Amino acid sequence: MTSTTAIATPRTETLAVVSLLASGVIWGLMWMPLKFFAAQGLSGLAMTLSTYGLVGAVALPFLWMQRQAWRPQARLLVMAGLLGGIANSCFITALMFGEVTRVMLLFYLAPVWGVLGGALFLGERITLARAAGMALAVAGAVLVLGDSEALARPFAKSDLLGLASGLFYALTNIVSRAGDRIPIASKSLIVFTGCGVVSALLFPFFGGGYSQVSPLLALSLLGFAGLWLTSAMWTTMYGVTHLEAGRSSVLLVFELVAAVLSAMLIGGERLSGIEWIGAALIVSAALIEARVGSSPQQKST
Repeated sequence: MTSTTAIATPRTETLAVVSLLASGVIWGLMWMPLKFFAAQGLSGLAMTLSTYGLVGAVALPFLWMQRQAWRPQARLLVMAGLLGGIANSCFITALMFGEVTRVMLLFYLAPVWGVLGGALFLGERITLARAAGMALAVAGAVLVLGDSEALARPFAKSDLLGLASGLFYALTNIVSRAGDRIPIASKSLIVFTGCGVVSALLFPFFGGGYSQVSPLLALSLLGFAGLWLTSAMWTTMYGVTHLEAGRSSVLLVFELVAAVLSAMLIGGERLSGIEWIGAALIVSAALIEARVGSSPQQKST
């Protein structure tokens, strides 16, 4: 996040909270249209290129309008876009073809990678609270993934993609924090542009094809990009611009809650007793990191 958070009036603050909660619901329910598109034969890269890439192309003029602000840190902006593109390509593919609850919980190990990366690249201090959060997250991941015998077996592709998406998302945030002069809007938009670039580069090798895309499916893809993704992007952007980083980070964890509950109530997924404990540990770790990750004593933005 950038340090240029707008000063919020009580009314604006309320709207920002509502906006972030709405964004959590939109992002959390995104698995539903993704599962639909997967059933139509689209690959994760095809989905990323068709939707995120489209939004990223439309975003280019807005990015150019802010070039005076981000030009001194243009390399960081490009890095954030590419890392974010990898993160989202992995995440979308994992959600399309994997178990939603497992993918979301493994993705939310991002605080572990974020703490380690912040200490390594930004010189951020690992406090006792952050170390405790890391321990909770790792313990939760072990419980979600299974017992020692399950861990000895090869991970499912969706599990690996879920872990990778959290790792690259954390790296994106680290680069974003380093780019403290880059406006929030540019940081948000560049990720969509990066998704388009990354998916376009990888598509010839891993993307499958578009031969089965009917006009109705193409219209559905356009609607998803124009309505779902842009709504999620702008509600998130409004919220993080008008709330301090700590509060917005806590509210964004609502995405995980919305995804897991909807996957269970609508998608018929289930967690065992031990997996529920693991989920609770991961959520606790995410909340701990959200509360302490932007405290004044840290070198965060």
